[in-house]
Amino acid sequence: MQGKKKNVIVGQSGGPTAAINSSLVGVYKTAIDRGADRVYGMLFGIQGLLEGKYVDLSEHIKNDLDIEILKRTPSSFLGSCRYKLPEIEENREVYKKIFRILEELEIDSFFYIGGNDSMDTIKKLSDYGTEVHSPIRFMGVPKTIDNDLDVTDHTPGYGSAAKYIASITKEIIRDGLVYDLESITIIEIMGRNAGWLAGAAALSNCEDCEGPDMIFLPEMDFDIEKFIEKVRNLQKIKKSIVIAVSEGIHLADGRYICELTETIDQTDSFGHKILTGAARYLAAKVIKEVGCKTRAIEFNTLQRCASHIVSRVDITEAFQVGGAAVKAAFEGETGKMIILKRISDDPYICVTDIFDINKIANVEKKVPREWINESGDYVTQQFINYVKPLIQSELTPIMTNGLPRHLTLKDE
Repeated sequence: MQGKKKNVIVGQSGGPTAAINSSLVGVYKTAIDRGADRVYGMLFGIQGLLEGKYVDLSEHIKNDLDIEILKRTPSSFLGSCRYKLPEIEENREVYKKIFRILEELEIDSFFYIGGNDSMDTIKKLSDYGTEVHSPIRFMGVPKTIDNDLDVTDHTPGYGSAAKYIASITKEIIRDGLVYDLESITIIEIMGRNAGWLAGAAALSNCEDCEGPDMIFLPEMDFDIEKFIEKVRNLQKIKKSIVIAVSEGIHLADGRYICELTETIDQTDSFGHKILTGAARYLAAKVIKEVGCKTRAIEFNTLQRCASHIVSRVDITEAFQVGGAAVKAAFEGETGKMIILKRISDDPYICVTDIFDINKIANVEKKVPREWINESGDYVTQQFINYVKPLIQSELTPIMTNGLPRHLTLKDE
C-alpha cells in the first residue's frame, strides 16, 4: 500500500479485563511510532463499526500521562460487544459493508483485542479479505481472564484476575477466623469450561495463610454427595472452612450445578448459558445437610475490573502483545494472533510470537488433568508454578482525591 495513507483501526470485544486497555495503548503507541497516519478506534467492537461508530484515538489519548492512566483504567475504553459474525457464505452483505467502511477510512491494518469469539472474527475477516484480494491485514490481540485461548502460554488479563482472586481469597480466609464458631464459606469464581481462574485461589496458600480447603474446577465432574462428605470430614478437624468453585462445575450428566437452582435460564448473544448460582446452591445444600452457618460469595465482575490490584507483569505483557501485533501487520502478516511463549519459570522469561488464527479460533484450552490432584478437589504444584510468575509486582494507580484516576472517552 505504498503511497497510500497507513491508517489502522482497533477494537475491543467480549468481556473486559483489567489489562485490555494496556493492549489498546500498545496498538496505538506502536502504530503512531511506526508511522501510522491515523489510529481509529471502533466503538463497541465490530458491531459498532457496522453502525459507523468509530473515533480518532489521537483526539482522546493526547499525551504520555493519558497513556499511563489508560493502562490503569479497567473495562474497555472503546466499549465492547458480543457480536458473532455470520459465516461468510450465509451473509456476504455484512462483509461487504465492513470492507466498504474500512476502505473509506483507508485502513491498512485491522486489530481486534479479545478472546475466542473475537479470534473467530479475525479468522472470518481474514478469510474474506483473502477471497476478495483485499490488501488489509487482520491481526488478533489475545485477551481474556479465562485464560482459555489455545497455543499461547497464557492470555493478558489472566494474571491480574488471578492476583485479585488470590488476594481476596486470602482476606476471606482471614475473616473466617474472626469468631470461635463453625463456618463454611463457598466462593464462586468465573470459569465456564476451564478452571484457570478458580485454580488461582490456591496462590493464597503462603506463609501466613493456609489457602482454601478445596478447589473444584469444571474439568472434573462434580459429585454433590462426595462434596458433602468431604465437608463433614473437614469439620472434624477445623472450624472455618473455605471452598472455591468454578461457576461452571457440573454433574456427570453435564448439567451445571447452577442449573439446579431456580434462577432464570438466560443466554448471551453467542448462545452461551449465563452461569451464576453454583455457590448459592451448594451453600443451601450444606445448610440443609450439615446444619452449619454457611455463606456464598460470588466474585462476579470484580475479577475483571479490579484495576487497583493489577499485576505489573500482566500489564506489561498486554502492552507488548498490542505492539507486537502492529509490528507483525506492518511487516505484512495477516490472519494471525500474537501468542506468548514461556522460556523459563525462574527466572520468568516470556516472549511474543505469531500464530495462524485458523489453528486458534474456537479452540478452548483447559487445565491439564495432571495439574489437578487425584481426588479432583485441588490443583497441583505444577499449576501454582505456572500461575505464580504472572501475578508478580504491581502497577500503582494514579490517584486523584483519594481515588484511582481513569481515562474515559468523555474526558476532553
